[in-house]
Amino acid sequence: MNLAIDIGNTRTKAAVFNDGALVQHEEWPNESVPNFFEYATNQAVQNIILSNVAGAVHLDVQEQLQHHFRFFELHPTTPLPISHEYETPETLGKDRLAAVVGAYALFPRQHCLVVDAGTCITYDWLSAEGVYLGGNIAPGLSMRLQAMHRFTARLPEVKGGDETQLIGRSTEKAMRNGAQQGILFEIEGYRQWSGANFGPVKVLLTGGDANFLANKLKSEIFVNHHLVLLGLNKILEYNVKRLE
Repeated sequence: MNLAIDIGNTRTKAAVFNDGALVQHEEWPNESVPNFFEYATNQAVQNIILSNVAGAVHLDVQEQLQHHFRFFELHPTTPLPISHEYETPETLGKDRLAAVVGAYALFPRQHCLVVDAGTCITYDWLSAEGVYLGGNIAPGLSMRLQAMHRFTARLPEVKGGDETQLIGRSTEKAMRNGAQQGILFEIEGYRQWSGANFGPVKVLLTGGDANFLANKLKSEIFVNHHLVLLGLNKILEYNVKRLE
């Protein structure tokens, strides 16, 4: 039994895996995370991996995990089942790296484009040879809408939503279309570029806006909300095997 913990900027996700299959998934605000030592004990966990960007796990709890379980924390130097060409691995987001490993587990020996549609949208490429090539970062949907409101004098605050016309005929619709259609064109443009440069490519979409965007895209998209946790578990399995 493995436990993968992903602590983001505002929320913490955890998943229990049994022989590679996800059997339990939970999510909490960072201010309400459980005691993971008790959580892991109750789940009969043997191996744990932690990806932590917000420090939501207290050091004493982390020390308990280290002493009672086979424990790994994801760092830039953590051995991975893929290789990479990133020039600054110390600045690479742990969730981005884990999501790419998740794509590698789902589609081995295939070119992949991983799109994580959260606060920011990240675009990351994995070659069929299992090499992480790098990626790009762009503002997410809410960030785009909020930026138009905050950094102008008169544009209103607008929320995302369905629009039936591509051309907005009011300021609110124009802003919503600009943000949403911009992202959709962005994804489609990267998909087409990837196909032209690499050949057939699998496009995987994860993150909070994944379903919303996938429903508006006409090309084949694979949505997986647990892609980061799946990747963390694969990294954990890889490191456990290295010790055996």
